[in-house]
Amino acid sequence: MKIQHIFFDLDNTLWDHRRNAYLTIKDLFESQEITLKYAIDFDEFHEVYHEINERLWEQIRDGIIGKEYLRKHRFYDSFKHFGVENEELAAYFEEHFLDKILNHNELVEGADLILEYLKAKNYTLHIISNGFKEVTERKCILSGIDQYFYTITSADAVGIRKPAPEIFEYSLGRAEATKEQSILIGDDWIADVIGAQNFGMDVIFFDVYQENKQQEGLKAITHLLQIKDYL
Repeated sequence: MKIQHIFFDLDNTLWDHRRNAYLTIKDLFESQEITLKYAIDFDEFHEVYHEINERLWEQIRDGIIGKEYLRKHRFYDSFKHFGVENEELAAYFEEHFLDKILNHNELVEGADLILEYLKAKNYTLHIISNGFKEVTERKCILSGIDQYFYTITSADAVGIRKPAPEIFEYSLGRAEATKEQSILIGDDWIADVIGAQNFGMDVIFFDVYQENKQQEGLKAITHLLQIKDYL
């Protein structure tokens, strides 16, 4: 059956979360004069934060922790690494991070061009995100890509995250689509690729970090415009 519905992951697939987070934390770092007060280099801090945040998101994906644990710990643990144990400071960063990140809405290179291309070919486009519901739709609106999507599904709305099959089932239900008509495009090997495959849905792996995963018959791209090779 011909593909009609294309489901995109959002963060680091279309919306450049890594870049936008970097810029947001840099703004907070400078406004709070962290280097002056605590002699912490920003790039060193960001590297530690990135590792901690990635690990916590993996634990959320695997059902080990909830989002409140992540929100309490990602900045607290990052500052603690540099010998600063300050719950108030960590809470300030967390509160303002989710708000201020929406001031930065850089897209992954080629995102707007590929969405326009797919729209012109009459595909119906959707989002399935493991991100927080309160920011997922606003990221789409503020970056100007919401116009391309028929449905936007956030894991919080379902109470379950990729790679669990229920979130794919829910999204397809909203889209009025079947597995055979659908394909997912995402950058997370476990949440997106393994999740979609276990669900029985076709998938394109956006190998943005050059992981070079080997799997027979795997559709993989390193730039969004390479989607044209498949669709």
